[in-house]
Amino acid sequence: MESQGFIQGIIVAFQQGGFWMVPIAIAFGCSIAFTVERFVRLYFHYNVEGSRFMFEVQKYILANDLDGAIRICNSAKEAALPKVIKAGLQRASRNDEQIQNAIDAASLEMIPKLERRIPYLALIANIATLLGLLGTISGLIKSFGAVALADPAQRQAILAHGISEAMSATAFGLVTAIFTMVAHGILSAKATQILEELDEFGVKLLDLLSARKYKHSSEKA
Repeated sequence: MESQGFIQGIIVAFQQGGFWMVPIAIAFGCSIAFTVERFVRLYFHYNVEGSRFMFEVQKYILANDLDGAIRICNSAKEAALPKVIKAGLQRASRNDEQIQNAIDAASLEMIPKLERRIPYLALIANIATLLGLLGTISGLIKSFGAVALADPAQRQAILAHGISEAMSATAFGLVTAIFTMVAHGILSAKATQILEELDEFGVKLLDLLSARKYKHSSEKA
């Protein structure tokens, strides 16, 4: 019963909010769609536990089994870190500069995929706030304009309706903006974490491959 009353209250507030509730609702829908899509990508498709993954790769490298390390990378499918590590492993026989270039190229390829659509969330948050403000101003203008022409007995009801419209638009705009800003912060932090792991473990891979080359050259000597 309480949930039905809450939903009904939202519907009534939406109806009272006037025209500007529609674009705010569209902004809210876009925000939810972008948030869900990015959350799935960043937390499930592109993400791996970096330390554990690198520990497995390191075991194969130290055992001089680069093919095994590449198989570990292939098993991670779309994840960002395995793609970068695989790019370095495929150049393991080259010099350090070429390995680094391969790692950098793979990292640069992943950056747009990780950050895609996240800037739109900040834009939507700003737009929702401004649309709410515009709805407030519009409601107040209509309210005071109608009050000036109405009978004294009706003025109070007209004024109350106009203020209700203005406040509904403000509230809905702020709710949309707050949700979107929180989502933007969480997703930006996750994308940054993955990018930092690419840098950190890319350097560790280069160090491992360099140590492997040194070990092999020492054994030959």
